[in-house]
Amino acid sequence: MNQNWDKALVAYLNDSNLNVISPEQAIQPEYIGQTIFEAPIWCCGDPNDSLFTRLKSEVIGSHFRLPHEWNEQAQSVVSIFFPFTESIVKSNNLDRAYPSDLWLHGRIEGQACLNDIGRFLIALFESQGHHTVCPCISKDFFAVEVGETLSFTSNWSERHVAYTCGLGTFGRSKGIITEKGMAGRLLSIVTAADIPKNERPYSDIYEYCNGCNACTKVCPADAISVEHGKEHIPCSQFIDEIKVKAKPRYGCGKCQTLVPCARRIPKKRS
Repeated sequence: MNQNWDKALVAYLNDSNLNVISPEQAIQPEYIGQTIFEAPIWCCGDPNDSLFTRLKSEVIGSHFRLPHEWNEQAQSVVSIFFPFTESIVKSNNLDRAYPSDLWLHGRIEGQACLNDIGRFLIALFESQGHHTVCPCISKDFFAVEVGETLSFTSNWSERHVAYTCGLGTFGRSKGIITEKGMAGRLLSIVTAADIPKNERPYSDIYEYCNGCNACTKVCPADAISVEHGKEHIPCSQFIDEIKVKAKPRYGCGKCQTLVPCARRIPKKRS
C-alpha cells in the first residue's frame, strides 16, 4: 500500500469537494465549480539528511524542528507540490496591480483544501500502522514575525523542506520552482512509512532560476530586487492592503504567475 499512497491522494483530490469552489464560497457566480489544483507532484527525502540539520543550525534557526522532533518514528519526509489550474494562473495575469478573485480563492480555499488533504494522508498512513505527522496542521506548528526589519519564520518551512527533498529550488522571489513551475501550494508530511527516496537533481539553491529578473519587474509592491531578492516589509504591507480590500481573503502571487517559471522550469538564458 505504501507504493500506492500517491494514487490514493490523487483520487481523493479529484473527489474532494474542497478542490472545487462552492456556491457559498464563490466571489462571483461564474467561479462556481472552478477546480483549484491540478494533479500534484512529490518527492521523498530522508529524515536523516544533513540538510535538515543545516536548516536548524545555519539557515532557519534553533526553533526549526527536525523531522524526528515532529515524529520520533520518522522514516520518510514527503514534500508535495499542488499546481494551480491554468485558469487560476492566467486570471492573475490580467491585472498587474491587484490579484484576481480566482487567485484569492486559490490562496484561501486552496489552503483549506490542503489542510484537509493533510488530515487524509495522516489517516491513510495511520490506518497502515505508520505514525504520520503533517507539521503545518499540527498543534505544535507556529509561524511568527520577528525583528525590526520584519522577518517571517516558523518551526517548519514547506519551501526549505521541498528543496531538501528534491522537489525544486528557490527563485529570486523566494518561491520554489518545481517541474510544474512555481504557481501552486506546498504540503509535507513526516511519516514512519518507508517510502523510496529521491535524489536531489540539483546542487545550488537557485539552480532552476535563470536570472531573468521578471519577478522584480512585475511585483506590485516593488518588494523584489536584483540586489536584495525579496524584502518582507513592502510585501507584507501590500498583502495587508489586500486583506482590507478582499476581507476575509488575501494574497498576491504576481511573482508566481507573470514570470517564465510560473508553470515550468525556465530555460537557461544564453
